[in-house]
Amino acid sequence: MKSSAIFLALILLSTAAYPQEHPALTAPPNTVYVGADGKFEAPPDTAQIQFNVSVQDDTSQAAFQRASKEVDQVRQVLRTNGLDPKAATIGFLSVQPMYDWKNPKQKVVGYRVTTDVTLKLKDFSKIGPITQQLADANVSESQTLNYTLENMDDAKNRAVEDAYRRARNSADTLARTSGRTLGDLSYASVDTFEAPRPVPRMARAMVATANAATPAPTEEFTPQNVTVTAHVNALFNLK
Repeated sequence: MKSSAIFLALILLSTAAYPQEHPALTAPPNTVYVGADGKFEAPPDTAQIQFNVSVQDDTSQAAFQRASKEVDQVRQVLRTNGLDPKAATIGFLSVQPMYDWKNPKQKVVGYRVTTDVTLKLKDFSKIGPITQQLADANVSESQTLNYTLENMDDAKNRAVEDAYRRARNSADTLARTSGRTLGDLSYASVDTFEAPRPVPRMARAMVATANAATPAPTEEFTPQNVTVTAHVNALFNLK
């Protein structure tokens, strides 16, 4: 082996759909710099239903009263399915004056009260009844259903472990190929991502016309796995 210092570098660029910005690094001699992708997949353990309540009336007080009645119907739907209304969370509440833009004076013609509600479920069998009953109650213009993991941090850690294992294997292969031995880790950087999934939006007009005896769109299907990816850049010493 030549006595001169040897620097080996291998960068495995991520094939994920996310743009990767690798940190600038000036690697010293007798080191190997590698990068690798890893991932962790798991069945979702939480279903998240999001919907909005939006009403309009001539006065702000009348709009508030209508909104209160609509939200009370949501509470009844939750209680009917054995859920405490406190299980749902409200993200925002807005009151907006509605103008007649055709009128040069932009006259106020009414008020719109809007709020959004999020419900997380562990029991996926409740998804169909709840979404159908909300549609039948005619309280929301749209519903959004998404699946996720409650402990996302653990999933990210698993993805990082997989990426680091792949990076170290690549570095070890390079070291052995060059007649060297892989040493300690000198530097590392980590990026994690949750793979985006299309979120279906169920319009009120479409869902409300469904027959109550008809199986829910989600029934008998398996929710898509949640995928978390990670990219690890690592610098190892060579012996």
